[in-house]
Amino acid sequence: MNKCSQTRISRGFSLIIDDSGHRKSGNFTDGVGRQYIGEIGKTDNGIVVVTTHLYDGRKSLPLDIELYQHANSLTEGKQDPEFEKKPEIALKLIDRTLERRYQPGIVIVDAGYGNNTSFLLELEKRQLKYLGGLAKNRKVTINQKDSISQNIRLDELAQSLPQEAFTEIQLNLDKPKKIWVVTREIETSQLVGKRNIAIVMNAATFSQATDIDYFITNVSSSIVTPEWIVNTYSQRNWVEVFYREAKGWLGLKEYQVREKKSLMRHFILVFCAYTFILWHQMTGGLRRRWASKPLNSFTEAIDAFRTAMSFRFFDWLTLNRDVFAAYKASLGYIWA
Repeated sequence: MNKCSQTRISRGFSLIIDDSGHRKSGNFTDGVGRQYIGEIGKTDNGIVVVTTHLYDGRKSLPLDIELYQHANSLTEGKQDPEFEKKPEIALKLIDRTLERRYQPGIVIVDAGYGNNTSFLLELEKRQLKYLGGLAKNRKVTINQKDSISQNIRLDELAQSLPQEAFTEIQLNLDKPKKIWVVTREIETSQLVGKRNIAIVMNAATFSQATDIDYFITNVSSSIVTPEWIVNTYSQRNWVEVFYREAKGWLGLKEYQVREKKSLMRHFILVFCAYTFILWHQMTGGLRRRWASKPLNSFTEAIDAFRTAMSFRFFDWLTLNRDVFAAYKASLGYIWA
């Protein structure tokens, strides 16, 4: 990808950190355990992977993947030398990105990572900017009028703000959606200096809202606006799109192996297959040779690739009917 002008990784991209799980029965597969599985929205027996993902406004690209080994799957549990928490794994994957000299403009994480102060500190040590989710019970210190500081939970802060403090923003998604956003400069424990937080609601007032999200960033206040918060964090949706396509089309969770080494080989092959199709889509080869319409999605690109494969096989078969018939005969079948 990095050797081709159409797909080269440029500076300033968004680096998305996420984890994804899928159900897995039994207890003999490495990493398996009872844990929260995002695709079913509850705790169940399954496997979770941590991944890094790139989005630069034009392409969405998987970078690295690592198996999270649940404590129950390890001989000594949390005391086992191989046990690593998800934020620790995420930092290792981020370091791999930096070692390749890929320089992200911002790191985007959900509340599972954003609520972890140690993780945010490690990002700042690496001089990385971030935008992450926060839990509603997180306490922050905010300066009120007359320079009076108040220590308050985020949900209590959201409830105390007047309606006019929020900015209405129109999101142009599959279905247009209105949200209300407010940003504030705050201080919080363990993080030296000021940070910016944002409160995002799906209604104009706290009492009417049924969906409220909280965010934190170390990006300068001159940049952080309600529009910036919403547009930047919405990029995280691209990793969800990748998981959906990798699981639905490329069999990310379809395997019959148990050892970590074999699992990782399977996951990496899926990453390679996804990237392979993406490269052909972005360099235009599939569109020029195998399609009479624009290939705007991964699904359309993989269908064009399958068209190419089916034609190549049919073309070969017309010249090698006897070879194919002999092959089937070697398996005990008649192809005639």
